[in-house]
Amino acid sequence: MNNIQVNFSIKDLENLTGIKAHTIRIWEKRYGLLQPNRSDTNIRSYSLASLQKLLNISFLNNNGYKISKIAKLTEPEIPITVREIASRAKVEDHAINAFKLAMLNFDQVLFYNTYNNLISSKSFKDIFYDVFLPLLNEIGLLWQTDTITPAHEHFLTSHMKQKILLNIERLQSLEPKPLSKTFILYLPDNEVHDIGLLFINYQLRSKGYHTIFLGESVPMDSLVSVLEFFNEITFVSYFTVNPEASEIPNYITEFDKLLLNNDKTDLLLLGPKLQGLDKNFELPERVKLHDSIENLVKDL
Repeated sequence: MNNIQVNFSIKDLENLTGIKAHTIRIWEKRYGLLQPNRSDTNIRSYSLASLQKLLNISFLNNNGYKISKIAKLTEPEIPITVREIASRAKVEDHAINAFKLAMLNFDQVLFYNTYNNLISSKSFKDIFYDVFLPLLNEIGLLWQTDTITPAHEHFLTSHMKQKILLNIERLQSLEPKPLSKTFILYLPDNEVHDIGLLFINYQLRSKGYHTIFLGESVPMDSLVSVLEFFNEITFVSYFTVNPEASEIPNYITEFDKLLLNNDKTDLLLLGPKLQGLDKNFELPERVKLHDSIENLVKDL
């Protein structure tokens, strides 16, 4: 426990739980739900136990419990009630909170116990869409607001990747559809965020498609060599932090000239960076943009 974050500001609590700081203060004053520590200058700080309690309170409140009713529960009754609700209600919110606590504690056991509880009643695909994707969106915001460190983010994403790779491995022995069409999955130079691309690989494999996963930071000119091996190719890439939005038109134009020089080669793109793409930029005929993994998979 000495190596984990044990004190949080009220802003951290707001970012981690989604409950406004103003509301947290009201709940403190009116119901005594939290007992913050105070510095000599009267600045609040909260313990890890307070964060866990507030996450549980948030879960109960989102599932129809009025705050006045929650306030009447004893300290041990709150997590017990959460477990009861989670067992019969929407489990995704509870799982997301549990994964957050696993991340903050660097707690591998909690991560795997939470995942195993989910997989007992949900498919891996549903876990990714309903839990992992919303959690990744939240983690991105937490990182941007300095609520968590890169170490926290890497802990969580590395364990998510293990689960995706495990599910891909289970599909590797399946004979793919005829090799007339091959999907080449890669990330551009200086792009290392591969969770989305890994999941697309899993989805394509589960549908029986032939895929080649090249992974992180692949120079464009090195992709030319794959053209010699396959007749019909669909390249798939995911722009999370690179290239910059202003550089994307040039990247697409260059890619089109270098690799999309016949009617059997396409490029599918998705990722947050595409949101900043110039609306006036005219896409080449064989390039398609997608706003989500789910929509890309549906279109195949």
